[in-house]
Amino acid sequence: MSLPAPSPALDPIFAFLSILLEGIPFILLGSIISGIIDAWLPSGAMDRLLPKRALPAILVSGLLGIIFPVCECAIVPVIRRLVQKGLPLGCAMTYMLAAPIVNPIVALSTWTAFTGRDPMLMMSARVGQGYIIAVVAGLIFSRFAASSILKPAVLAGIRPKPALGETSGAGAGTGIAPAAKRPFSESLVQATKTAQRDFLDTAVYFVIGVAIASILKTQVFYRPSLQEGMAMVAGNHWISGPVLMLMAFVLSLCSTTDAFIIAADNLFSVAAKLAFLVFGPMLDLKLLFLYSTVLKPKALAWFSVGLFLTVYLAGFGTEAIWPWLKLHFG
Repeated sequence: MSLPAPSPALDPIFAFLSILLEGIPFILLGSIISGIIDAWLPSGAMDRLLPKRALPAILVSGLLGIIFPVCECAIVPVIRRLVQKGLPLGCAMTYMLAAPIVNPIVALSTWTAFTGRDPMLMMSARVGQGYIIAVVAGLIFSRFAASSILKPAVLAGIRPKPALGETSGAGAGTGIAPAAKRPFSESLVQATKTAQRDFLDTAVYFVIGVAIASILKTQVFYRPSLQEGMAMVAGNHWISGPVLMLMAFVLSLCSTTDAFIIAADNLFSVAAKLAFLVFGPMLDLKLLFLYSTVLKPKALAWFSVGLFLTVYLAGFGTEAIWPWLKLHFG
């Protein structure tokens, strides 16, 4: 059965509304969490919760999605607020990249989507690959100063740590000055204002990204002529992964549902499908615009290229060990 020809008028509108309605609730959720963090999380609290050394702290940050599962649409405002509350940059980037993959909801949806197609292996490979790549990215980002990565607006909100020995009252011995207690009503107003500001800041870029994604999705990627060429691409392991990564970037699917889209495909290899499942939640068209609210343009460009190459190369490693994994764990 041939696919219907795309409609120049209605298809982009339907695609725009479907992605928008799917993502906006998570943007709102992330903004609300951001407001709560701004109003009630003490400055420096993340420093006390995470291990002191950089490597253990980044390793733990990659697993926080298990406790705080956040969709990729909601993660950006949360990360911005956590950084301003003292979360180290490397830990923030690790959590930002890992949380949309390393969480029980996505793991369950991946397992369900691949039922009958090595579900446990696909779920474990997706979560494991996502975690390793996020940790590697976090270690790289930890080598740079926040001022070279983050936008001035984000840096302006970072509260300076007290000088060594500057303690008093409840904060004595911790190195962190205690925050003055405020009435609940004042904190609630602050949380509401922060949530509103973060929602508007991120929603504008989100809508722009969704609009572009909807046009490309309906007018380019689902054209019958392009679909016919997919069979040829799938047979080439050098380009099949990048093609599916590009599709994941353009389609801008939610990490909780993308597995159902790719699981039904019988053309592409396991490595290419994993590239689709790992790269999409870490970087897609809507996320590119959301990241631009936090990262400087140069940092965003290097981050995007580096992430693409890392996921691409990881696919070859997965392809090499997949027969062994299937033999022993399949």
